[in-house]
Amino acid sequence: MAAAQAVQEMRTRVVLGEFGVRNVHTTDFPGNYAGYDDAWDQDRFEKNFRVDVVHLDENSLEFDMVGIDAAIANAFRRILLAEVPTMAVEKVLVYNNTSIVQDEILAHRLGLIPIHADPRLFEYRNQGDEEGTEIDTLQFRLQVRCTRNPHAAKDSSDPNELYVNHKVYTRHMTWVPLGNQADLFPEGAIRPVHDDILIAQLRPGQEIDLLMHCVKGIGKDHAKFSPVATASYRLLPDITLLEPVEGEAAEELSRCFSPGVIEVQEVQGKKVARVANPRLDTFSREVFRNEKLKKVVRLARVRDHYIFSVESTGVLPPDVLVSEAIKVLMGKCRRFLDELDAVPMD
Repeated sequence: MAAAQAVQEMRTRVVLGEFGVRNVHTTDFPGNYAGYDDAWDQDRFEKNFRVDVVHLDENSLEFDMVGIDAAIANAFRRILLAEVPTMAVEKVLVYNNTSIVQDEILAHRLGLIPIHADPRLFEYRNQGDEEGTEIDTLQFRLQVRCTRNPHAAKDSSDPNELYVNHKVYTRHMTWVPLGNQADLFPEGAIRPVHDDILIAQLRPGQEIDLLMHCVKGIGKDHAKFSPVATASYRLLPDITLLEPVEGEAAEELSRCFSPGVIEVQEVQGKKVARVANPRLDTFSREVFRNEKLKKVVRLARVRDHYIFSVESTGVLPPDVLVSEAIKVLMGKCRRFLDELDAVPMD
């Protein structure tokens, strides 16, 4: 019985010890365990696989993906980071720049500004094309000149009072439609995601006058095209109390974990600890510093239960980014199957 439990733990749990982590590698492949049929079965996969959305708002998404291997989970993460396309500034035509920010640094800063434009409505620009068209390019104009404020108090030393347009923000970027773009996109649809990103600071007489071309690209080519600020996953924590923890030890155990993980209840006049919400734990393993408590707790993670966190830059909603990542992965699978079909069989 003990041997069967040990095998089951090895198959389903990653165990965190005081000095190391056990059962890190996936071992449930065909033939590895006697008495287990680990051959891949589509019906069994469809029965066990599920996706649960935990939290969704305008810019962030948290969801659980259960019943998959680490390779698939990591594929989603990498595709979100590097292969879902967006629009970003690729070329900057500088007509005048008398600020202290060099042209190259200014162009780099402009490239990292997220642009609110649906990349699915645009095509990739052909390599070697110097001039963009309405189907593959967005154009923005930035023209700001700093002057003195004639109405500022004589004894003022605040730049916000002394100068006009001394801070250049993304709100100063003006979309210049190409071709029939003005008819395709309503006013305000094409813009920087945030209008309060500081680009440069000026002083009277200094000016920035430039034209920007935005093209479609992926994060694999440059990080400015990445549609996510963060895309990460972690395994679901599994915390087990091996014996009852009561009295002051219950309070001490609660302090060893993140808030909300361990709950202290009153049972027949005694304080008793119970695991309330292991999902909240970050696994600092603080409990292992306590000689008494470390023997009554088992820390583990569920091997096939992944908690995904996706934070969008604002270019597209996070749920749309995940669906686009799934489409990219499906396209990779189709290409792989097509290549297999093209291989001549003996």
